[in-house]
Amino acid sequence: MIEFANLTKRYGKFAAVDNLTLSVKPQEAVALWGVNGAGKTTAIKCLLGLLRFDGQITVGGCDVRRQGRAARQLIGYVPQELAFYKEMTTVDMAQFYARLKGAPAARIAPVLAQVGLGEQGGKRVGALSGGMKQRLALALALLGDPPVLVMDEPTSNLDTAARSQLLHLLLEVKRGGKTIIFSSHRIEEVETLADRVAVMEHGRLQFTCTAGELARRVGLRTQVKFLVPGSQLDQALAILQGAGLQARRNGVGVIVDVAHGEKARPIHTLGRANIEVTDFELE
Repeated sequence: MIEFANLTKRYGKFAAVDNLTLSVKPQEAVALWGVNGAGKTTAIKCLLGLLRFDGQITVGGCDVRRQGRAARQLIGYVPQELAFYKEMTTVDMAQFYARLKGAPAARIAPVLAQVGLGEQGGKRVGALSGGMKQRLALALALLGDPPVLVMDEPTSNLDTAARSQLLHLLLEVKRGGKTIIFSSHRIEEVETLADRVAVMEHGRLQFTCTAGELARRVGLRTQVKFLVPGSQLDQALAILQGAGLQARRNGVGVIVDVAHGEKARPIHTLGRANIEVTDFELE
C-alpha cells in the first residue's frame, strides 16, 4: 500500500533520511521508531508531499511527486502539533475540513461519534481538553474515509488517561481495515498498535522487527523503585542482587534496573523471601 524506495532527504550535506526502503502492506500498521533526529518525521513529511526528496514514494500505486493529489486523497493525517481555529465549534471545524476534503457532510456526525465527540459538537475547540483535541484531529483525518492513516507521535502530548483512550480508538480504527504508519518513541504505543516496527537511527533504517520483539532488540530497560520496611532494606538488596538483578539502595528504597516486560520480577523475588513491598514507582 505504501512503498518507500531509496528515499533520501538532504539539507546541504546532512542526510535527514538516508536511502530508506520500506514497504507497508494493506491493512498493516507499521511504526517508525527512533530518538529525536532519527528521521521519522522527515520521512512522514516526504510521504505527505510536504518536502522535496530523492528516491520514490508511492501510496496505493500513486507516485507522491507525480500524482501528489491522488496520493493525498488516500491519506488521513494526524500531526503531532495541532493547529485549530480555537473560536470555531467542533462541528464547524469538521464542516470546514469536510469541504476542504470534498467529504460528504453526512460523514461528520458518525465520525465525531466514533471518536467520542458526539456530544461535543457545539463546544468551542479552544475549550476542549488535550485528549479531546487529539480525538478531533483523528476525526478530521477520517472524514474522507481514507484507506491510509498517517500519524506523527500521536500520543506524545497526552496524559496517561487520554493516551489510553486514544490508543483504544486507534486500535478500533486499525481493526476497521486501515493501513497505518506512525512515528513513535513510546513502547506501549508500539506494542498496542503496530504489527511491525522500522527502527531508524541517524536517518537510516537499521532493521525491522515485530512489535513484540522491539524491546529486546533495542535493549529497553526500566528503573523500578521499591519501598520496603527499613529493617528489611539490606536484606531486600542482597536478595535482589543474589537473583541476578541490578539493584542498589536509594535513600529509603531500592532501585532495580529491569528489562522491559520484567517489571514485576523484583516484586515476585521479594515476595518469595517474605519481604513486604509497601510501594513502588517507575522511573
